[in-house]
Amino acid sequence: MVFSEATRARLRTQVLQATATVCSLAAFSAMLNPDVVATRLGLFLVGVNGYSQFYAIYVGVRFATALLALLAARRGDQPILGDLTALFILAQPVGRLVAAFAIGLPQGVLLAICGIELLAGLVLLALRPWGRPLLS
Repeated sequence: MVFSEATRARLRTQVLQATATVCSLAAFSAMLNPDVVATRLGLFLVGVNGYSQFYAIYVGVRFATALLALLAARRGDQPILGDLTALFILAQPVGRLVAAFAIGLPQGVLLAICGIELLAGLVLLALRPWGRPLLS
């Protein structure tokens, strides 16, 4: 299906806004109830370092992704911001793919999250403005 440039821009903005919302909610959830979130993801938080690492990734990185997505949504004239958001999101399923070779695919909720991350990142790249190569 081929969309006009204006439709692609509008859709990309909507996906970026949805990404910002989901990442913000995930970060808030992790910040407010780390033990429940960690358990649902199959993580065991032990000691100060365990919690620190959890907050760094599930709060800090998620908020950073949300802010980048929000900035990209507001600055549609700079498609590189949306591209960076997409690549940042896609880095997570790529890391899980690497882990899959050593220990297997994620299971349960984490497998669903991986699928959503993969879909969101690829949709953002697919909705990239035409005429501007990704690596130019």
